[in-house]
Amino acid sequence: MNTASATTAGTMPSVNRNRLFIMACLSLVVTAMTFAIRAGVLNQLGDEFALTATQLGWMNSMAFLGFPVAMMIGGLVYNRLGPKNLMIVAFFGHLLGLVLTIIATGFWGLIISTFFIGFANGAVEAACNPMIADMYHKNKTAMLNRFHVWFPGGIFIGALASQGLSSIGMGWQIQVGIMLIPTAVYGYMVFTETFPKSEFTLTDTGENIRALFKPLFIVMLILMTMTATTELGTGQWIQTILAGSGASGLMVLALTAGLMAVGRYFAGPIVHRFNPVGVLLGSAIFSALGLFLFTQTSGAMVYVAAIVFALGVTYFWPTMIGFIGEYLPRTGALGMSLMGGAGMFGVSIWNPVIGGWLDSASEAATTSGLDGAAAEIAAGQAVISRLMVFPILLIVAFAILYFMRLKRPEEHAPEAVVHEGAPVSSAAAEPADDPAKRA
Repeated sequence: MNTASATTAGTMPSVNRNRLFIMACLSLVVTAMTFAIRAGVLNQLGDEFALTATQLGWMNSMAFLGFPVAMMIGGLVYNRLGPKNLMIVAFFGHLLGLVLTIIATGFWGLIISTFFIGFANGAVEAACNPMIADMYHKNKTAMLNRFHVWFPGGIFIGALASQGLSSIGMGWQIQVGIMLIPTAVYGYMVFTETFPKSEFTLTDTGENIRALFKPLFIVMLILMTMTATTELGTGQWIQTILAGSGASGLMVLALTAGLMAVGRYFAGPIVHRFNPVGVLLGSAIFSALGLFLFTQTSGAMVYVAAIVFALGVTYFWPTMIGFIGEYLPRTGALGMSLMGGAGMFGVSIWNPVIGGWLDSASEAATTSGLDGAAAEIAAGQAVISRLMVFPILLIVAFAILYFMRLKRPEEHAPEAVVHEGAPVSSAAAEPADDPAKRA
């Protein structure tokens, strides 16, 4: 069925799941384009406003800081406000952030506008992840992967748009401005569509908070900071890191994003075959291998390294969130939001550090007698070597979880799903078989 029904004040407004899913995907396209286009114009911003790589790192970090702030707040108020109100916040945040970026005159203008964009991005995830998990409660991880197709999809669109506009001499203001178009489209849908109420998600916020203190959730929060930094920390700096390699950083970003989009669309059978923890272990292995290849290659071979890296990071983000929905369902929308928030908070911390690494590596390369492209290659490879630490640690962590043979809650006695004080058996809400089998 394409529609569901919700009862409000004695009426039965139609809820079109497909249109809401499209709206969510469009908002995620905008979110992703902010990452891609910011990566594409990073050097232009540095030149125009005379910013160091460390300062650019602080600017980048505002997007990753605004994101977790919005997700933590959104997770706490989701049960009361619902997804529609959070999406209204996201729309106005994107609108304000993009306009302020276009009219920015220096470092602090970019800092403030980027924070608003990051906050809007976090509101999108805080609203859409639990809404989709509830609407498609029988195959959460698969549908969350399909939703997150549009993060790499949006990066692919944004990277190509930035590359194309740069090639014809369009400035960074025009490149930022094109994001106002999809923002307007999803904003129109937010105000005109009927949103559903949660039916299959635990909406008792107090119970959600108590469930957060399980050791497994805390471990996954820590690992989320590493998976996000491996994917987004690398992606945000790829244009600068690969500046002298003979390959286009934006084209590497577009290639990686395109492969990720395809992989996420067909995630269902893979998640079913290897289970979420097995998928995460494989992702860590391929991510580490891809980063290693980046340090050993130049020219056209960089694109081969990008393919391997893409195979690694494809399933990280949605599978981590899907893991919480399947293995720790009592954390509800709050648990999913905090997972996404932890990922972006980790990247916000590491972004200026990565910028500092790049400044130091560039200085060291120049001091050693290298110049031009040779210095840029040496600096980029030095930074990537440091980034390799994250997926190596993840390999160890996910291997331990994999061999622990974690079981989903539905493999045990069903848990109660509480809706504002009225307990409902999760046996009715969640079928006992593996949801990935229906993906």
